[in-house]
Amino acid sequence: MPNDERNSPQTEGRSLAIDPAARSASDTEPAFVARPALAPVYHGFQVLTDVVVDGFTFGKITDFEAAPCSEGDAFVIAPDNSRAGLVWEVSDEHNFQEVCPMEADRWGVWAVSFPFPMTSRKNVRLNLESTLPELKHKWEKWRSTFGKG
Repeated sequence: MPNDERNSPQTEGRSLAIDPAARSASDTEPAFVARPALAPVYHGFQVLTDVVVDGFTFGKITDFEAAPCSEGDAFVIAPDNSRAGLVWEVSDEHNFQEVCPMEADRWGVWAVSFPFPMTSRKNVRLNLESTLPELKHKWEKWRSTFGKG
């Protein structure tokens, strides 16, 4: 084994769900790194337009469809196109906690548990549905706090 392989830490990365159609503000960086002016947070990642519950749409950052995983990152888009981040895990135990507070352009980042494995769009929809009451509450609080409603 070459020396550089023995001394390198073993890390396992996850595939990113990059939107190939997203426009970048840079000729050399992807859209999620170089967001164009006025583009919403999480621009450049895939929006699952077929995963919508009560007007809330699921977006994925971790590409759980490319390789199975039990945790990752995602986002949710509210009916007004505002967004919040999700740090998710599949678990039987309920979890919904703040990771980052609300700010003017994002209604927070939330650590959430999903009851169903992220193995199909149907399960993704069920997972979004399971956490939607708490997400809606945070979205409504953000709207009243930042004068968006």
